[in-house]
Amino acid sequence: MLPFEQWLLIAIIAGSTALYVTNRLPTEVTATATIVTLMATGLLSPAEALSGFSSTATITVAAMFVLSAGLMRTGALEVATIYLGRFARGSARRLLLLLALVETPASAFMNNTPVVVMMIPVVVSLCRQYNLRPSKFLLPVSYFAVLGGTITLLGTSTNILVSELYRKAGGPGFGLFEFSALGLIYAAAGVAFIVLVGHRLLPDYSPLASLTGGRSHSTYVTELIVNGDSKINGKTATDVFERIALTDRSQPPQPIRRHRRLQSQRVRQNNENHSSSVTLLEVLRKGESLQAESLRSLQLEPGDILVVSGAPKDIHLFQQTHNLDLATVIEDEERKATTDLEEQVIEAVVMPGSEMVGNTIGQLMLNRRFGVKVMGLQHQGAQQVQGLRTQRLEVGDVLLLRGKTAGLRKAADACRLLLVEGVEDTLVRKTKNTTALIIMALVVLLASFSEIPIVVLALAGAVAMVLTRCLRIDEALGALEPSTLMLLVGTIPVGVAMESTGLANTLVDGLLVLSGDANPRLFLALFYLMTALLTELISNNAVAVLLTPVALNLAASLNISPTPLLAALLFGASAAFMTPFGYQTNAIVMGPGGYKFIDYLRIGAPLQLIMVIIASFMIPAFWPF
Repeated sequence: MLPFEQWLLIAIIAGSTALYVTNRLPTEVTATATIVTLMATGLLSPAEALSGFSSTATITVAAMFVLSAGLMRTGALEVATIYLGRFARGSARRLLLLLALVETPASAFMNNTPVVVMMIPVVVSLCRQYNLRPSKFLLPVSYFAVLGGTITLLGTSTNILVSELYRKAGGPGFGLFEFSALGLIYAAAGVAFIVLVGHRLLPDYSPLASLTGGRSHSTYVTELIVNGDSKINGKTATDVFERIALTDRSQPPQPIRRHRRLQSQRVRQNNENHSSSVTLLEVLRKGESLQAESLRSLQLEPGDILVVSGAPKDIHLFQQTHNLDLATVIEDEERKATTDLEEQVIEAVVMPGSEMVGNTIGQLMLNRRFGVKVMGLQHQGAQQVQGLRTQRLEVGDVLLLRGKTAGLRKAADACRLLLVEGVEDTLVRKTKNTTALIIMALVVLLASFSEIPIVVLALAGAVAMVLTRCLRIDEALGALEPSTLMLLVGTIPVGVAMESTGLANTLVDGLLVLSGDANPRLFLALFYLMTALLTELISNNAVAVLLTPVALNLAASLNISPTPLLAALLFGASAAFMTPFGYQTNAIVMGPGGYKFIDYLRIGAPLQLIMVIIASFMIPAFWPF
């Protein structure tokens, strides 16, 4: 029978994990609540519960965010990618390989998230240039970042965290390049699979209309109102629209709900010719729905609601040309008609650390703050049709926004949004890219050949980025990801509590009973697999904190070196390939790539199997038991 304090800790871990997974509360709130609960229940003293704030792992990760932002703001990676992209010469496999050659080493020294954010517009631009589908490349962009993060200590926050926990437990920790040899093998195998096999498993989706700026299969459905001044009054539908959607048994028409305004809905078209014009789907007149053949000779009149599909730019141009009103947009907590034809329509991806995460659209007050309205929402790869205003946003959600250029840019900066169409990118300080690269190189070199702690070097590099004006101070502060940092702050004391209550030892005893006299290599493979599967469900940092004390105690019980198990933990916690929420970069590319959950599983499962086999055989070779 477990002691009461262990049951209590299990309840706290289960509750916080459920909140992290479901996003019922913002990560920052859940982390803070976990700390308070650990103190209030007496499981930890205040000093122990607050140890995450003073942890060198937390401080190092924060500094790395600033260093990565400096490289991102100066556009160093973008320049290299575009230059190498010229050698692709239209070959999808060659372009994938060149992207891997740029991104994988970059992710070894930069935080993965800025790398992926920087790569999305570059990849889309290259795909447009070579007439390729971004859906064949955006998920590999995330995977390349994940694989590159396993090469050095700086590659991911998980590496830094596990090394720090190992050092606190009395071990030597890990050096900057200590697991680089295996990391290179790991990355090479992953890249080879993606380039040679995985590319065929990726979906052949068209890019988002906002990303291509041209011919796209990805269109939006929205409503336009014919008013008294509209230029199409009295004209027939065939006079106005080149295309009118007809009923097709092979492709059922989109369901339209009468007596209510249709929220902006994104649909996927299979006809290439539909991608560059506006198509009439339905006319709503006095509560009656008119579709298909009944539209051909219909004369349009004031008050008609036109349900149309097309790319955002095409819809906006059509609206301007014919002087139509946009029927429904969300202005904070209300749906209102929009008559401003000077506003732009763009798509924006919710990024990690955004204030939008965990909040509803109505709570954000985007119209009051920035003059920005919400036309539609894509949530977890599917278009949100009902309950749009009450939907809590998550990382990777795609918003269809409408507003002035200045307001859209301010909203993007303040709310950490990745604008993927219609608004110019923030100016890149290309004159500073050499300076930023030198700063990063010095941090890496000094970490490799001196005894200076990595936390000191990372902080010094972050300060240098600001002093040399690679970053403004507000940009440096904005680069910090509160959700990631607070996750570290909230989970580090959980690991301390697992040790102090004896829960880590209890888990180890249970594992030993289940495994019996199993070969250590088999046990390592199972430990790696358990880590990888948990990482697909909850944060890799949370998994690292929960399993590090288990790995240390397990090694002591088996009388083996803890390094192989910790290495399995490091690589397993980075092996999030099978779900969009296993790793935040997977979520970021979901919207721009139009991916569905099954797409991750189709390519991620075999990739995960390859990684398990490599880890099982290679980890003991590099770190004997």
